[in-house]
Amino acid sequence: MTNITHDAIILGAGAAGMMAAAVAGQRGRRIALVDHADAPGKKILISGGGRCNFTNIHTAPDRYLSANPHFAKSALGRYTAQDFIDLVDRHGIAWHEKTLGQLFCDGSARQIVAMLVAECPPDRVDWLLGSPVGAIDHADGLYRVTVGNRTLVAPALVLATGGPAIPQMGATGFAFDVARRFGLKVVEPRPALVPLTLGGEQTLFRSLSGVAAPVAARCGKVAFREAALFTHRGLSGPAILQVSSYWRHGQPIGIDFVPAHAPDWLVQEKRVRPRAGIRSVLGGALPARLAEVLSERLALTGELANLPDKALAAAGAQLADWPFTPSGTEGFAKAEVTAGGIAVDGLSSRTMEARKMPGLYALGEAVDVTGWLGGYNFQWAWASGWAAGQAL
Repeated sequence: MTNITHDAIILGAGAAGMMAAAVAGQRGRRIALVDHADAPGKKILISGGGRCNFTNIHTAPDRYLSANPHFAKSALGRYTAQDFIDLVDRHGIAWHEKTLGQLFCDGSARQIVAMLVAECPPDRVDWLLGSPVGAIDHADGLYRVTVGNRTLVAPALVLATGGPAIPQMGATGFAFDVARRFGLKVVEPRPALVPLTLGGEQTLFRSLSGVAAPVAARCGKVAFREAALFTHRGLSGPAILQVSSYWRHGQPIGIDFVPAHAPDWLVQEKRVRPRAGIRSVLGGALPARLAEVLSERLALTGELANLPDKALAAAGAQLADWPFTPSGTEGFAKAEVTAGGIAVDGLSSRTMEARKMPGLYALGEAVDVTGWLGGYNFQWAWASGWAAGQAL
């Protein structure tokens, strides 16, 4: 009979994995926390410009994408943004709200990693860092994982290795491969919160590389009012990253370049500034280089006084919903997270355990739950990790 070495083996010492280890360890479980990286929380350290956007006070299930939009409700409802804020406060970590409910450390993201490490009881959590995983087997209700020259044996195996976003940090689809091996379905992974590329005649907008403006970006029925940034390859910035999670190849997006203006604002400008031209008027609302390109595309010349109201109204409508058809995305290398992943219909929303594979759990980014930009994905990591930690 194989000797059991641990109560659970957690693969991945990132946000979700460390949270699950901490919660389970505090409940007296003996945990093996395994990661191929030589230090925990590598993605935490680079997040939020090094200050970690660790949660969002506006967290709600409708701010997550999944094949089952109801799946995240249980975990998010039982471990809330306030619960994590309370943990941060107990560790004396100073923080601030930047914008739109996004919370950041005043100091460094290292404080969040140190907090999670400290939350893992040293007598209950064994850290196996810099340890690539070899064979993974299951028999007689036990999981056997080869790590270096050791074989770990436990009745529970937790997949918390994330997705393939940011491969330069060692991210892969490892969790998906293991899940498929054990009969779990995987929703096709794709880059999310990622810049979009432009091709064809829209490449002319690349000349605006470096120009940013507050916009409202739309994809289908969703819209986000934040900044957009033109790049040498296409479009980026918070508003674009947000809609990218909803975008599918061949689908158009619309950008409202003047979200603070009324639909008939150009007609009203004609009444106030009849001798002004379109470029001059747009220059008062937009960065100069962007105003120049848009005015050229609108092809309205001369003073406003000489332009029909109908033409001005049409120009205003185009500025409020300027169509772009992205040629693609900048891929996993530039994506902040992975959309898709281990299908949630095969998991318990309360415990994150596989329904048909007892003892197998999946957490965080490895699961088909993807949050908006701004701390939502970290909150999912904390909540799903907490849910599994309570069940292990």
